[in-house]
Order: sequence, then structure tokens, then C-alpha cells
Amino acid sequence: MYTAHFGLRELPFGITPDTSFFFGSPGSQEALNTLLVAARSGEGFIKITGEVGTGKTLLCRKFLATLGPEFVTAYIPNPYQEPRALMLALADELEILLERDVDQHRLLKSITERLMQLAGDGRQVLLCIDEAQAIPVESLEALRLLTNLETEKRKLLQIVLFGQPELNRKLELQSIRQLAQRITFHYHLGPLSRDDLDFYLAHRLRVAGFGGARLFSRAAVAGLYRASGGVPRLVNILAHKALMLCYGQGRQQVERLHVNAAASDTIATSRRVPRLAAWRPAAAGALLAGLAAGITWVCMR
Repeated sequence: MYTAHFGLRELPFGITPDTSFFFGSPGSQEALNTLLVAARSGEGFIKITGEVGTGKTLLCRKFLATLGPEFVTAYIPNPYQEPRALMLALADELEILLERDVDQHRLLKSITERLMQLAGDGRQVLLCIDEAQAIPVESLEALRLLTNLETEKRKLLQIVLFGQPELNRKLELQSIRQLAQRITFHYHLGPLSRDDLDFYLAHRLRVAGFGGARLFSRAAVAGLYRASGGVPRLVNILAHKALMLCYGQGRQQVERLHVNAAASDTIATSRRVPRLAAWRPAAAGALLAGLAAGITWVCMR
């Protein structure tokens, strides 16, 4: 695509969570530090919340990659499961061999035995659940009961919940108030600030191999912040499209016009910027031609 044009080794603004691109903004670094401190304390539930696109999954993966060998980790990306299915998913993550038609009693006993074995080996077991706002209430209660397992020193299982703010409302339910009381550490992950956004762009470009001067003009960065609200996923989508437009025109620096065009073409941000039709016809035509050139080049590849 545009990597050679801008001197990049890879695309800098993908939306797949890649820990090599993790940006330690004040918010994300504090969240990561909270997770690491909480994990080493060995107690209870940990909760991380954030709006859609603020980087919860990337934070989760960075957290798991940062933990030392003393931890055994399990990861469940889709927790919208009834209690038995969730327990089976945990057993699979812990590499527990089960009979095909194992009953509930044997399933729980096998999980307990595995947790005891790992504790005896000096290992801490940590379960990370992504999209935790989707967990049924009955499954949350089943998880709480699992955390009752403990030695004289610590819990046999720690659970980290990563979810959207809807998770907070679910935890306010009277029926699971005992679980809410067991959340010993929590953090809310917010969007990037205006200043953080500038560093965020530079960081991802540097990781992708960019060695030049400023690639996004200051006006372009201001436009990105206005259109995205500092939400990293939206920043990535808009920055990628703006780079395509810039490349299609054969230019070397992204300007506000490129960002506005990208925002107008993106459903989540189109209401925050003027429509293309309202711009000068010559500018709009040039941008559309640039985008067409970029797309044509990609198709030819």
C-alpha cells in the first residue's frame, strides 16, 4: 500500500491489538501498573473498564505478555456463556483433560485439583476475561464461587474483568453484590488527551519504521483529535485513511484536509466534520482522485 512511499516497514495504524505498538500514555501506563500490582497481591477480582475502542484488549494482551513465569494465565475473549460452558473454557485454558460427558461435580473437582497443583508448584493462576460486560449474571456468580478456593496465604485463582461501562451497571445488581465487594483493584481507561495524541502518532510511526520528520501536520493532528475524540481505534482508522489519501496525491505530509476527508468517510466520525460536498469542488475532486489512485494501486498488487 503506502509503506514504501512513507519509508515504513509495516502499516502503523492497524486495529488488530498488537503489543509491539502499545503506547504507554499516562492513562494506559497507570492501568498497566494497576494490573501488575494487583496481580502480585494475589487477591480477589480486578476490573478494568473503558468505552469502545479505548484499548482494553491491547492492554489485556500487554499485561499478559508482561507477567513473569510465576504466573499461569488463561484468557477468555468471549464470555457470553452459561456457567458450565464458561467452566469448560477455563478447564481448556488450564490444559485439563476431561471426559467427553463430564458432569458438573467432576468438572469443578478437576479445576480445583489443577489449581491446587499449580499452587503447590509456586504458580499463580490468573484468568483474564475480555468483553466482560457480556457475562450472564449466573456465570459471574459461578466465577465468584471459584474464587472462594484458597490456601492459607492466597487465592488459588485471580480474575481480571475487562469490559465496557455497562459492566459497572451489571455489578450494581443486588444478586451479585458479593462479587462487587471482592473487586480490590479497578481502573477506568479513558481516551487520549490532545497532547498524548501527538505522541501516540509519533510512537506508532516509529515502531512501523518511520525515520523522518513530522508526518502529520499540527493542523492534521488537531483534526484527528476533533474527529476521534482521542479514542485510539478511531484515531487508527482515520490516520490510515488519511495516509492513503496523502499517498494517492503523491504528497509527503498529511494535512487537515486529508483527515477531514477520512472522517467524512467513516460512519463513527462523519458527523463531527464538514461534508465533502460543502468543500471547494477542486479540493474535493483532488481528494477523491487521490483515494481512487491509492485503491487502484492496492487492487493491482
